[in-house]
Amino acid sequence: MSQYFENDKNIKSEKRLIHFSFDGNNYSIYSDNGVFSKDKLDYGTRILLESIDIKGLLGRVLDLGCGIGVVGLILGKNNENIVIDMVDVNDKAVKLAKENISMYNIGANVFKSNIYDDVSEKYDYIITNPPIRAGKDTVRKFLLGSFNYLNRNGSLYFVMRKDHGVKSMLKELEEVFVTEIVKKNNGFYVIKCNKK
Repeated sequence: MSQYFENDKNIKSEKRLIHFSFDGNNYSIYSDNGVFSKDKLDYGTRILLESIDIKGLLGRVLDLGCGIGVVGLILGKNNENIVIDMVDVNDKAVKLAKENISMYNIGANVFKSNIYDDVSEKYDYIITNPPIRAGKDTVRKFLLGSFNYLNRNGSLYFVMRKDHGVKSMLKELEEVFVTEIVKKNNGFYVIKCNKK
């Protein structure tokens, strides 16, 4: 079975609008088969966004593994003081993310990248819901790899379920970051890692 982090050209397209609300605002965005959380706002992503002081962000932000663009869209709608880059390895997700931010007049830069392969900037924040099903090595590249793409005092925010190995991942991250558990909810952990 194909996964959302693969570019399977054989998946039948069924493009549709999905609807969700966040922080009192209603959103309708395009989704399709072959992308992450194709029918709804993923619960982990919601918890991640609820745990970040969106209006308090300042500087450059990377939405890593952006999928159809939910994180970048909500950040852009709620904060005009940030510059947002959004990347994903999935061609269909990148195309949908571009369409979705355009619908809401968000001036983010969306482009294809296999994790950090085509990322050349450094960021004040990297925000991600890493693709657990892609395997631990990929998740480690998402999280530990962020160190080289964060400015000094920059922060990585990510969400992960307890039963997906968040505690062992946290031990690795503590070797290079100052870490903080921002929120625990229904088995999900939101972690903030500060680069000093």
